[in-house]
Amino acid sequence: MPEGHVLHRLANRLKKDFRGQALQVSSPQGRFAESAQLLDGTEIVSAHAHGKHLFIEFEAARFVHIHLGLYGKWRFSSVVEGEAPDPIGQVRLRLVSDSEVADLSGPTRCALVTRDEVDEVIARLGPDPLDPQEGDRARFINEVRKRRRAIGELVMDQSVVAGPGNIYRAESLFRVGISPFRKGANTSRTRIGQLWDDLIVLMEDGVETGIITTIDPEDAPAELIEGDAEASRFYVYHRTGRPCVVCGTPVSEQLVAGRRLFWCSHCQR
Repeated sequence: MPEGHVLHRLANRLKKDFRGQALQVSSPQGRFAESAQLLDGTEIVSAHAHGKHLFIEFEAARFVHIHLGLYGKWRFSSVVEGEAPDPIGQVRLRLVSDSEVADLSGPTRCALVTRDEVDEVIARLGPDPLDPQEGDRARFINEVRKRRRAIGELVMDQSVVAGPGNIYRAESLFRVGISPFRKGANTSRTRIGQLWDDLIVLMEDGVETGIITTIDPEDAPAELIEGDAEASRFYVYHRTGRPCVVCGTPVSEQLVAGRRLFWCSHCQR
């Protein structure tokens, strides 16, 4: 499932390439056809993401709420000599401008909603490190501190913090030295605050570059390690059994709540 930075990049692209133009809106697959007909010929006013949710605002306060889930993806292509290319696969939503096409396929959710419904979705989510508001840092600290679940689970709980997935979970916890098995209630406010700050740094870099790279240049190997290409990008993610780039301890892995968890037993306490 895409992590939160992907949705923010999509929102930015939709605003940059499609906003302010009368669009052809359709549903080649047919499952969004009735809603697409209401939007056809109207303009995108804005687009924004919160966590792993994308909201596209059209005229007349109509919003399309999208959650990509495991299989959803957007495909962008060009209009050539006034003709849009044929859809590829099962396209739920198609946006066509004078010069570009955006095709959405395979989302968990693609629904036409009201502003109130957008607000209801966001109210169920935790703060987003890519859209930090006043009080969000304290809110995150308080949400973690009041729970006795392992912090490695809490960072993946979208009601606690919206956007991080498995990579950001593993890497941020390593970078601030917190064991993923330490209970939230047993983690100091200072360390939880450092975790929030690091999520902002890493996820903003993901929005800027389009890829997740979490290792600091001074810790990265000088040359690509054969059989361990991940060491050039990550500290622990997908590096099971390989030496920690900081201390040399083999990286550990365990299945937690159905997801693979990676950590260094020496560096993280």
